[in-house]
Amino acid sequence: MMTDPVADMLTRIRNANRIERPAVDIPLSKLKTAIARVLKEEGFIIDYQIGTMTEGPASFQPDPDAKGANAYLRIFLKYGPEGERVIRHIQRVSRPGLRIYRSYEKLRPVLDGLGIAILSTSRGVMSDRQARKEKIGGEILCNVW
Repeated sequence: MMTDPVADMLTRIRNANRIERPAVDIPLSKLKTAIARVLKEEGFIIDYQIGTMTEGPASFQPDPDAKGANAYLRIFLKYGPEGERVIRHIQRVSRPGLRIYRSYEKLRPVLDGLGIAILSTSRGVMSDRQARKEKIGGEILCNVW
């Protein structure tokens, strides 16, 4: 039984990034898709796709309307021109046992602006930069740099 699906997603990304895989497959949810969207907007990943898988990673079929147990999110990881990792660190902040909330005034730039914090707000999932711009706070899901 998985109690923290977001932590599982971040761990899969961290592990795939560590062994320099081009893509990683994650069971689909709306929150995970929103986190992937923010990572793409901020330039940490190339792209993501929603699809279904029947038997192993080679059977991934893109399908934007996929639902159910066979629905997966495929994230295409980004690397530099000489193979250096774009995501150097990805860390869960708020967790089921200890939720961390911040107002927009108390949100500080991650690594002096080189990284981002991903927040779940009343207006959806967004980066800390966007949350400060829109003057809204929320739950800090993770930090990425």
